[in-house]
Amino acid sequence: MTNCTVSRRGLLAAFAATAVTAAPTASNAFSFLRGAGDIRRISMYSGRTGEKLDTVYWIEGQYIPEALKEINFFMRDWRTDQIVKIDPRTIDIAAASHRLMDTDEPYMMLSGYRSPATNAMLRARSHGVARNSLHMKGMAADLRMRSRSVTQIYSAAMSCNAGGVGRYYGSNFVHMDCGDIRTWQG
Repeated sequence: MTNCTVSRRGLLAAFAATAVTAAPTASNAFSFLRGAGDIRRISMYSGRTGEKLDTVYWIEGQYIPEALKEINFFMRDWRTDQIVKIDPRTIDIAAASHRLMDTDEPYMMLSGYRSPATNAMLRARSHGVARNSLHMKGMAADLRMRSRSVTQIYSAAMSCNAGGVGRYYGSNFVHMDCGDIRTWQG
């Protein structure tokens, strides 16, 4: 386990971040992903489990191990209850995209980690599920918001230029992953 040292300034800034939301522009998304931000926060809920997550997971250049464990649990395969380590880059992309949309509304997470069995079951039901989905590696999330359209979420994620982004208008969600930079429409 990594040792996490957080200064008093960093901790105070984290608490302040829960009360105030900055209005970043698209021009600073890339620097945010490269660690320019002192604080990174993610806020999501699951319509499947009813669980909520609102956590600061990065302060002053360091991931917070306890927060990452909380994210891993939240993004587990809810069908099998299997937990894997979620790639923090995926969370970084989702968090940066969220900041760009200038909203306090949390994401609704439709899918985080998927076990191979869950992925196979979903693939049998839908042609839009990849055989080697990055969901099975803890490298992807399917997200939506009530206050933002698929196009708005997609545009924010695309502006990060940091992974795969797919838009699914029919199912009203955007896929974000930390794999190769690519786009598609489902």
